Amino acid sequence: MVLNSPLPLPFLNNGIAQIAMVVKDLDETVEQYQKLFGIGGWTFYTYGKPLVQEMSYHGQPGEHSFRVALSYFGDMRIELIEPLEGESIYKDFITEHGYGLQHLGVLVEDMEAALAQAHAAGLEMIQDGSGFGLDGDGHYAYLDTEKTLGVTIELIERPQHRHQPEKTYPPL
Repeated sequence: MVLNSPLPLPFLNNGIAQIAMVVKDLDETVEQYQKLFGIGGWTFYTYGKPLVQEMSYHGQPGEHSFRVALSYFGDMRIELIEPLEGESIYKDFITEHGYGLQHLGVLVEDMEAALAQAHAAGLEMIQDGSGFGLDGDGHYAYLDTEKTLGVTIELIERPQHRHQPEKTYPPL
């Protein structure tokens, strides 16, 4: 018999919105996704300061940077990440596993509430960044779920408005 009880983590009701991979060479990987799968409309950003106003890594203030390319694979957002500088969960992942699928992203409307729910369920935040939207909004937070679920879960509170991308591929 299946019990009809609410999920302990209600933000999971929205399903997975994003799949993300850590890659060695962002530009080359984007070109391969375009060539092999026809995935286009990539937007590129470099996350780090000053774009990301506040960052943490394992509970301490963090200073790291990484390049991302964002597109869609059907309805699923795909994010490719190339770590640049500083300690991060992306570099940890490469050390432990090499390159590949690193996290699944879940959209949340209220990051503070979602983090409180995760904490109540025994899940700790291992890295986050906030303030990357045009209005100083936007927040991402990674939960320590790899050992229990086999993959890291990212909570994503998207900004209302994004900065212009550094570049697009294919070029407009």
